[in-house]
Amino acid sequence: MKTVRKVLAFIFLSFICIISLVPFIWVMFSSFKTNSEILSGTVGLPTGFHISNYVTAFKLAPIGTFYINSILVALFATVLNLIICSLAAYVVVRCQFKAKGIITLMFSLGLIIPGAALIQPLYTILSGAHLYNTLSGLVLVYTALGMPTTFYVMVSYIKTIPYSLEEAAYIDGSGFVRTFLQVVLPITRPAFATAGVIQFLFAWNEFQFALTLTGETGKRTLPIALYYFKSAFASDYGAMFAATVVVAIPSIITFIILQKQVVAGLAAGSVKG
Repeated sequence: MKTVRKVLAFIFLSFICIISLVPFIWVMFSSFKTNSEILSGTVGLPTGFHISNYVTAFKLAPIGTFYINSILVALFATVLNLIICSLAAYVVVRCQFKAKGIITLMFSLGLIIPGAALIQPLYTILSGAHLYNTLSGLVLVYTALGMPTTFYVMVSYIKTIPYSLEEAAYIDGSGFVRTFLQVVLPITRPAFATAGVIQFLFAWNEFQFALTLTGETGKRTLPIALYYFKSAFASDYGAMFAATVVVAIPSIITFIILQKQVVAGLAAGSVKG
């Protein structure tokens, strides 16, 4: 019976891997093909690896500018999000105060409000604060939008930390802030990795707000590059697939590097005690 279960699990996981990898592999191979090869419907390997598609992609669209903007926005939004939510989660878990329920409710509401409903209010707020069409505005928006998920990841993990560790620190004379920085933070690295990867991927791949809250090419992020190709250079499929690969690779590399910490954070945060 155990052997059958292992075989079925292997078949199921193999199927999931195949349907996940095949589209990206097809796009990657297509990025090295000519337009005629792509339009012919050929599924196999390219007849020659045309690096010129990547050169063309960077010439047709300001991908370099988009790349720098995406890195800055994603990194700052991730760091700011982790700092705020880790502090909020620690206070909610360890402290007792009247507004505790209200704060938790506010984070919960953030999970159910659709993003499309926030576009007009955010546009009005950023315009009034002179942050429209700025990278700073995008950083603040992405930080806020990712807070509910990060908050609950951190809360779930902090609940698994024995309070006796913090009590020992208090007995040794450590204060609340010092205990958080020197005792709690080192233990919550898996949770930070999990929440950080989720937030980074969200900020890196987000399209709707990046398109709406920016107006100049020099202030836009990498996902807009694909829209740029679709609207202006839709006939150059090789360059468009090359741009797609360029957009996707950083996300894949980030997850591969931190996958162990992400899995550890999710597994530990799923069990209380």
